[in-house]
Amino acid sequence: MTSRRELLLGVGALGVGAATLAVPGAASAATAAAKTDENRFSIAVIPDTQYLFDSDRGDPAPLAASCKYIVDHSAEHNTVFAAHLGDVVENAAAAELAAAGKVFREFDRRGMPYSVLAGNHDIDSRTDDTRGPSPYLDVFGPARFQKMATYGGATSGGYNTYHRFTAAGRDWLVFALDWRVSAGTVAWVKGVLRAHPSAPAILTTHDLAYADDAGAATLSEHGQRLWDELIRDNDQIFLTLNGHYWPPGRTTLRNAAGNDVHVHITNYQDRYYGGSAMIRLYHFDLDRHTIDVETFSPWLREQKARDALGRVDVELTDAVNRFSVPIDFAARFAGFAPVPARPTRPANQLVVPGTVAYWRFDTPGERVEDRSGGGNHLTRVSLDGPESLRWTAEHHPDQPTRGSVFLAGGKRPARGSYLRTAEDAPINTKTFTKGYTVEAFLKLPADARDNHAWMGVVSRLGRGGDAGRKGDDPAEPVAALALSDGLALQWAVWPLNRDGIATNWGHEMRTERWFHVAVVNNGRTTMMYVDGAKLLRNPSTPSIGLATAGRPWLIGASTYDNVVEQGFYGWIGDVRIVDRALPVGEFMNA
Repeated sequence: MTSRRELLLGVGALGVGAATLAVPGAASAATAAAKTDENRFSIAVIPDTQYLFDSDRGDPAPLAASCKYIVDHSAEHNTVFAAHLGDVVENAAAAELAAAGKVFREFDRRGMPYSVLAGNHDIDSRTDDTRGPSPYLDVFGPARFQKMATYGGATSGGYNTYHRFTAAGRDWLVFALDWRVSAGTVAWVKGVLRAHPSAPAILTTHDLAYADDAGAATLSEHGQRLWDELIRDNDQIFLTLNGHYWPPGRTTLRNAAGNDVHVHITNYQDRYYGGSAMIRLYHFDLDRHTIDVETFSPWLREQKARDALGRVDVELTDAVNRFSVPIDFAARFAGFAPVPARPTRPANQLVVPGTVAYWRFDTPGERVEDRSGGGNHLTRVSLDGPESLRWTAEHHPDQPTRGSVFLAGGKRPARGSYLRTAEDAPINTKTFTKGYTVEAFLKLPADARDNHAWMGVVSRLGRGGDAGRKGDDPAEPVAALALSDGLALQWAVWPLNRDGIATNWGHEMRTERWFHVAVVNNGRTTMMYVDGAKLLRNPSTPSIGLATAGRPWLIGASTYDNVVEQGFYGWIGDVRIVDRALPVGEFMNA
């Protein structure tokens, strides 16, 4: 006796089909409304709806609710595309397909870009995509999609289409492939990929993987063929979506380029009301390097009085149906669409009006030149040997130079190396009464929390007491940008108008990643920024200028009572000090 899984895994005969491309149509309303330059966008996925269109036993209302929800909330989610995964109907009947086609008019009427593909219940499952005319093709053939700006083209038989959308400032591809693709279609997909060599691609089809009860997915027989002949050797394909089987699940496979391909199966036809037209929303967030996935039924959500089964299935929040996929998109796409490195910038571009000192760590030596022309050069001071400082090529991607200095400092006892201005450097006596900007690029090692509390980044030698201050602790330095025991940024200074210390606090910083910090005083108040974002804990009490004891500035050291207590531990890139408040757009990382 044939088991359900054996039946579902069955493969039809394979044929060969030629390929043609169609001309995209005019821009749709939903496409125009999408924020194509935002790094957050969503794709809506609709799996098997076959039981909703089953002769005289169906109900189109759940799918109608799903389509309406997707469009109604497209602005909220920045939804750029919707994809049906096949088995639109149960019996491949013309009347069923026509009824389903009427529901999809919601997308057509309101301009939501979408794709539909044929599952085994939509056509003669014994055939491949060279089968010729069918009621499915009459309703969901290329003619339906050609008016959409996202439509890219179709195979000559019409059962496979590709679509293009723009999101996060780049072009993306979606392939909607038949239940059984021919060798010609495989070649066609490869041709489309070659024609769009820098576009990441999502492959949707009906049968590619199935899952066990724990949600662990395995390639089906047809899925293995697609992997061997198409997916594995084409690095642009990073995500596959299929229905057909239940329960849902996922896996991650490694392609020939050594990169991850995320394989997801989603299907709820076995659940209450044929799955209640449950949808998945794939929320892409390129800033967070994540795809967040949620699963729910808009039809059940809109019901004011749900029955017992509807209350259970209104949304699925288990780990198989609500999850996040971590993806470093830039790294994943680097093999076919590398992000060009920002070019270096000459020092004179960074010496803006008011620049007092500008230090770059791209040229090894015992002295670091002040590129501002102000003569505030740095020299090296070793606490425990020359090996505690090394020049590196590491850098923030938006840093003007391609270098940094790594300081292997610590405390108890003080160790490492640091850099300092000369005793007679002009910057030592400046009081910055009209404002200032202090900037630096930093990266912290993974173990930076281990015995490195209060390590200094940029500081000014001299105690508050040396500057005539008697409040708080006069042994504290007159100015210091440091990191706390939890790696929170702190800017602590003795202003000219106060007898105590003024302090700005940041949040705890992540290790093993570069960031830019800027402290900006406008002549009255001081703000701290990280990567151009203003932080929270900035005092509103006026803080005018910087007290000075006329002593040197230090890079990579923290002091107390004029004694260096420890050296900095981590990487420091370009450092700049300006005697006015710079707007965010003029920061070094801008």
